[in-house]
Amino acid sequence: MAALALARAGLRKETAPRILLSIRRSPVSTDAVSLEPRSPGVEESREEYRFVERLIPPTQVPEPPKHEKYPTPSGWRPPQDPAPDLPFFVRRSRMHNVPVYTDITHGCRKMTVIRKIEGDIWALEKEVKAFLTDLSGETPLTQVNEVASSLRIKGYFDKELKAWLVDKGF
Repeated sequence: MAALALARAGLRKETAPRILLSIRRSPVSTDAVSLEPRSPGVEESREEYRFVERLIPPTQVPEPPKHEKYPTPSGWRPPQDPAPDLPFFVRRSRMHNVPVYTDITHGCRKMTVIRKIEGDIWALEKEVKAFLTDLSGETPLTQVNEVASSLRIKGYFDKELKAWLVDKGF
């Protein structure tokens, strides 16, 4: 019974937190007691904010610089200006690249994905099928996702499709 009473006593919550206050005497008046802690004060400096600004990451990717000739040594080319007059449009990614990606699922299902499609996605599917049929000799299996604005093609055709889209002006 004594052990139960000791266990219950150990589980009790304290009613008030313990606070240690230091009493400081003011140098001017010997009888005044300050119970409030002194704050160090705040200094606002607009001149030194430039040191903080360079530490803040940019909110958007800057525009790529203008080059004398294209493609650049990395192979990048800007989209055509004005945009090509087609029923569909493939917008560049936020890093200014053509949004064609490879995807592998279930360990062996290899897919190529074209994202950021605007306009007539079915017209793009027809043109992609015709291009890949001429390229490989077989009609590729495709899947159109209108909600996600993407087109999935069975097989790895990312390099060919990127070059094809850049040649089209996207």
